[in-house]
Amino acid sequence: MMKPGFGIGDSGFGSEQRPARASRGVSASALTIPESRIPIPRFSAGFTLLEVMLATMLLALLLAGTYGAIRTAVRSMHSGEAAIDRTNRLRVAEEFMRRQVSRIMPLAFGRDQSTNTNFVFEGKGDLMRFVAPMPGYLSKGGPYVQTLAFAGNRRGGKQLLFTDAMLNGFDLDKKETDTQPSILLDQIQDGRFEYRTLDENGQLTDWSDQWDDPGVTPVMVRIEVSMLPEARVEFPTMEIPLLLDVGAMRRMAPPGQSMLGGAMQNGARAIQGGKR
Repeated sequence: MMKPGFGIGDSGFGSEQRPARASRGVSASALTIPESRIPIPRFSAGFTLLEVMLATMLLALLLAGTYGAIRTAVRSMHSGEAAIDRTNRLRVAEEFMRRQVSRIMPLAFGRDQSTNTNFVFEGKGDLMRFVAPMPGYLSKGGPYVQTLAFAGNRRGGKQLLFTDAMLNGFDLDKKETDTQPSILLDQIQDGRFEYRTLDENGQLTDWSDQWDDPGVTPVMVRIEVSMLPEARVEFPTMEIPLLLDVGAMRRMAPPGQSMLGGAMQNGARAIQGGKR
């Protein structure tokens, strides 16, 4: 066990090596390194407070720029998705109205007891009611009484509403349906329906926003809609010709006459009868 104060210089090993080195012509003092020449390791100096603050500020600026770029990209993505959604809604509503109006059927959904007139088509500037088949995924079978109407909303604009009810059991006086009106278009500034028919010479008349003969259907229907600026979409003017049943045309046309000519002549006769 080593005693306190006992060092290498006091051991026998040190005492035995010194004469050997001295015998070779090297003095003991030459082997001893002065204590002042021993290099003392120094720790490198740290960052100052100013440097740390500058680095933190630069990092904050980089994070702010990155966040702004990401936020701009997210806004652009959402804006693009909203524009696509508005366009799709507009296209779906346009295709739906074109399909329903073009397939109007000459079936009565009501009757005026005072004039003994059947209501086959009701047309105003802001409302249109007719009978037509519904798409298969919305129908329970049979024709439906369908209504398109422009109505105001709470935000100052207008909406295009669609209502349907089965013809079987429909009561024009009650005008009550089991389904709530569906919103086809929103954010409308102004809109109207216009109608066109044939005159006595079989020529198309001018457009009118009032249909005066509910006992017959028009030949064409036009739907004009102007959207509000915040809607960021334009609705094209729709001019929809009504499709005629080939079987009905064949029955209407007399022998030796074309179906189209017979249909036009019979349509003109119907208009003349309504005016009388």
